[in-house]
Amino acid sequence: MRPSRLLSVPLSTIALLAAAIASLGAGPAYAMSRIKDIVEFEGVRENQLVGYGLVVGLNGTGDALRNGPFTKQSLEAMLERLGVNVRDANLNTKNVAAVMVTAKLPAFAAPGAQIDATVSAFGDAKSLLGGTLLVTPLLGADGQAYAVAQGTVQTGSISAGGGSGSTVLKGVPTAGRIAGGASVEREVAFQLADMSQMRLTLRNPDFTTARRVADAINAAFPGSAQAENPTIVAIRPPAGQNMVQYMAQIENLTVEPDSPAKVVIDEVAGVIVMGDAVRISTVAIQQGNLTITVREQPLVSQPSPLSRGGTTTVVPQSDISIEEEKGKQFLTLKSGVSLATLVQGLNALGLTPRDMISILQTIKAAGALQAEIEVM
Repeated sequence: MRPSRLLSVPLSTIALLAAAIASLGAGPAYAMSRIKDIVEFEGVRENQLVGYGLVVGLNGTGDALRNGPFTKQSLEAMLERLGVNVRDANLNTKNVAAVMVTAKLPAFAAPGAQIDATVSAFGDAKSLLGGTLLVTPLLGADGQAYAVAQGTVQTGSISAGGGSGSTVLKGVPTAGRIAGGASVEREVAFQLADMSQMRLTLRNPDFTTARRVADAINAAFPGSAQAENPTIVAIRPPAGQNMVQYMAQIENLTVEPDSPAKVVIDEVAGVIVMGDAVRISTVAIQQGNLTITVREQPLVSQPSPLSRGGTTTVVPQSDISIEEEKGKQFLTLKSGVSLATLVQGLNALGLTPRDMISILQTIKAAGALQAEIEVM
């Protein structure tokens, strides 16, 4: 009897084999998302601010004062506030531009906080490059000033021109940004800690997702959440906790969002996006290309040497050929196939994205596509 031989196998190989065997028995991986990433919290939002101001220091690319009376009036009013009377002066500068200034006031922003401001030309200015925005109050929807903006405008654009009139332009020189150029002066009152109830708004409304969010919260804090509809989940902090402490704990809970079966088609770009829940009934598909070619070849017709009065003419001759692609068989997709099977089947036909769009729309018209089609 021969002695048995021991096979020496590296530990790294054994670990890889064990991982592969474990993965075979593992279930499907689900996309878990944090609650904070799929909902909006009631009252916790940005506020839009807007203001009107002047940008100075432009290199002759500002508004023409004769064509923009609002720029001239704003310039005169500003100089008068500084003690300079220019009412009877003939202002003809092109270094000033009237602009609209916008900003977003973050939730719970305190006075003194710095926020970004966006500056956009209001008149016929050609560029705001190198200009400086003068002090501009930014107003909210209630007409109150919540921030003040001032600073150098950064456009990030390139503009060049030649004596012949040719120009090269990259980007938009009439709009720019001032990073941290607005200072918050007024706080939006919102007492979050004193709230006894808050509503969570799902970004993608869905009955199943709303129920899963409520179940995940109730698993950690029993009886504190209720799904009111596919969009709203109402929450109440348990005794002994305020709303801030409660939200800090539930926003990191994970749930699996559900999504409807939907196919989004962008016909202009030829893009197709399908969700994993898309299913089709049993259907057979065949696609073929029909090519019709028309060739025009002019021929010269000359008269006989002994003929009288004959002329040389050009006689058109058309050659028409029809070619139909053959060899493609019907592709049969069984009922309830998954998205992966559907994609593999369509790819097996050697289709272009635009052919796939036509086939998907035809399958939907046949009643075999169990999904909503949205054409952009």
